[in-house]
Amino acid sequence: MSELLSKIADCVEFGKINKAAPFPPQMKGQDGADELTKQAIEEGIVAQDILTEGLMVGMQKVGVKFRENKVFVPQVLMSAKAMSTAMVHLKPFFLSGEVKQKGTFIIGTVEGDLHDIGKNLVSMMVEGNGWKVVDLGTDVKAEKFIAALKEHENAFVGLSALLTTTMASMEKITKAIREELPNTKIAVGGAPVTADFCEKIGADAYSADPQGLVEYLNSQVA
Repeated sequence: MSELLSKIADCVEFGKINKAAPFPPQMKGQDGADELTKQAIEEGIVAQDILTEGLMVGMQKVGVKFRENKVFVPQVLMSAKAMSTAMVHLKPFFLSGEVKQKGTFIIGTVEGDLHDIGKNLVSMMVEGNGWKVVDLGTDVKAEKFIAALKEHENAFVGLSALLTTTMASMEKITKAIREELPNTKIAVGGAPVTADFCEKIGADAYSADPQGLVEYLNSQVA
């Protein structure tokens, strides 16, 4: 990996957005993900390599640290901000088809639940690992998930819940998707959700942390 791509990975891992950003203190005054990604494009580094060998490497390291409780939500949000700032420069390459994404992941917090921090963290991690993310928001009914799945063929879907009372919605939505689109891969997650519950409702995957979900998705397209 080139030194520049390594620096981009570090910016994402430590949440260095741009030169003006004071966070993290040890990188103060240095170029951030914004400037370095622009520089990489100007130097002719292939956009796909910037994504896979720079940004995704950094995001993967953050995901593992988060799983191991070595970093917490604020640091992950800074990493995601650095990632999204860099992605602005790569967007034209996505639109032209020069940069290929691994697939599409549709996510939403289930009907009756308005919590979105966990869902947003998962969205950022999945996008940061090279997936197109379609975020349906919170309080999402089965019909909306099904409509999105019909619009995005072969997409994976993620159902999020934070309240034990909305786990019933998760079960109902899983059943509705299964009836309409039986081959859809469904992942579930959230504080009250367990692997046993995932199995009980007929979903395909459960993870206690975003990195676990990323690894599951990647395993499906490898």
